[in-house]
Amino acid sequence: MRWPWSSSSEDREKKTFPSPTDMLSSVTDWSRYQDPRNVLPVVVLTAGAFFFSTFYRSYLKRVSQAINIAPTFWRKRSLFGKVTSVGDNDNFRLFHTPGGRLAGWGILPWRKVPTTRKELMGKTVHIRLAGIDAPELPHFGRPAQPYSKEAMDFLTSYILHRRVRAYVYHRDQYDRAVATVYVRRWLIRRDVGLQMLKKGLATVFEANNGAEFGKMEEKYRTTERWARSRKKGMWGGDMDKYESPMDFKKRMGTKHEHPVSLKKGTRQTTPWR
Repeated sequence: MRWPWSSSSEDREKKTFPSPTDMLSSVTDWSRYQDPRNVLPVVVLTAGAFFFSTFYRSYLKRVSQAINIAPTFWRKRSLFGKVTSVGDNDNFRLFHTPGGRLAGWGILPWRKVPTTRKELMGKTVHIRLAGIDAPELPHFGRPAQPYSKEAMDFLTSYILHRRVRAYVYHRDQYDRAVATVYVRRWLIRRDVGLQMLKKGLATVFEANNGAEFGKMEEKYRTTERWARSRKKGMWGGDMDKYESPMDFKKRMGTKHEHPVSLKKGTRQTTPWR
């Protein structure tokens, strides 16, 4: 009588392991790797992993600061995110939320935009609006330029805590991403810099060389002329006393914050930004 756990000599023969020679022969049998049933799953998995990795790096990887933007990103891509603070009349801080709500930002518990200054430290992209120059706020004892408060109030109410899209061109000497920025107002996409020109709260950026407009220079200049002709904002005052933001900085002895493009690997900071 055989016990349930016992085995016959015939069963033991069937359970013998292949020899090392047989195993090596099996591994080096290239015909196995030519079988579509074996090759196809490997190809699909490899292609899928490569596609996901590329897609993630290109569209879902978060950019924490302007210095982290890849060289291939400039002039080809945009940053979508939430404005966390407005620091001056022509620049602000953006928390990059790649993919927006489709990627779960603002919906999933682990996809929330930080709200405190401590949480946001080192995690926002400093954006400089391309093509415009706004009146100067007071800095370190220097007086405010006329209409600087109006420009600040407008920009703050227009974009603070809103989602915007920034088409980035280059990183300037203050580690800011110079960009044309759009925000949706009443479902209509608005160019933020253009709106400031239209309100007479900014001028077209004037520089001997290196001024950045993207493809908007002609439209910006036309809008500035329109605002001047209708005496909007700063153009409504006494033009005999008018002083451009650039001339005001020069008179105050302030280094003009010309958004010069930085070469890769260089960095410069300033005590006030």
